[in-house]
Amino acid sequence: MPSQTQQTNFPIRVVSQQAYSDDQIVNMFFATYQRSKYTVRNYLSAINKFRDFIGTKTLNDVTWKEIEVYKIGLVDGLLAKDDKPKAPATVAIHIAPLRSLYRWGSDSNIGIFDNNPMTAVRTPKITVTSKNNYLTKREVVLLIEQLKTQGIREYLIGMTLILLGLRVSELIAIESGHFHTDPEESSIWLTVHGKGGKDREVKVPQMLWQLINEHFSNELLSANRRIFPISVRLVEKIIKKAREQCGLQKKATPHWLRHTNATLALLRGASLQQVQESLGHTHINTTQRYLHTVQQIQKAAPDFVEDSLKGSI
Repeated sequence: MPSQTQQTNFPIRVVSQQAYSDDQIVNMFFATYQRSKYTVRNYLSAINKFRDFIGTKTLNDVTWKEIEVYKIGLVDGLLAKDDKPKAPATVAIHIAPLRSLYRWGSDSNIGIFDNNPMTAVRTPKITVTSKNNYLTKREVVLLIEQLKTQGIREYLIGMTLILLGLRVSELIAIESGHFHTDPEESSIWLTVHGKGGKDREVKVPQMLWQLINEHFSNELLSANRRIFPISVRLVEKIIKKAREQCGLQKKATPHWLRHTNATLALLRGASLQQVQESLGHTHINTTQRYLHTVQQIQKAAPDFVEDSLKGSI
């Protein structure tokens, strides 16, 4: 038996780091990536496009230089079939999945990547163009009336988008079981499965709930099935057709109805927090963009000048 002062040397077992293939890395990333299936599909497409670009180089061997060359290729249109330069927003859509992948894989608790090459890469600045992408009250009525002539399903889609301010992916994911009452059973609420796997509760106006009950049978509403079992693309086509047939000059899309929802809500007195919670914005800054538009509509600087000069000129 060794004495108290004698040290016993035990062999130290070194465990080598597991080497994963790029396919395995991507699969593990998406296994932990809690997003909608549409976001996952788009992210996977972007990551695969980048993998095609780097050729035989592995994801772990990528440096900021390859990312920058890839980004420049997107900006200049060198990687597009039509050779057309990509807009900053489109470039950002291609870069964001890579940023998420490398941030995840370089986390100290995961340690799949030796470093994160994205830390030195800057995403092109995106100009906010959505502030004027809304419909007036008259235009909303024109669009909704046109959708009504196309069919009850189309009418319900338009009403749901404008009244609830949903994203299209959220609209088509609605199941009958997502509707529920409040504790006092005085109103109907919808559990919306939003971006980033975040759920939120949106109040369903009485007129919309009445339309849903009139159109859908009790059997469907109790069967917990999707009430709009169609694709994002089809919803976009429905809105486009109605827009063209009612003669709207604005190129309104389903997302315009989301912008319109926020703008009308703020104009009628809703608070920023109410709109933020209803639309599912993570940051209040996103909602404040609509407030800027509303403030301009309500009273802009020239209105104050006019007030000061009334009766004098």
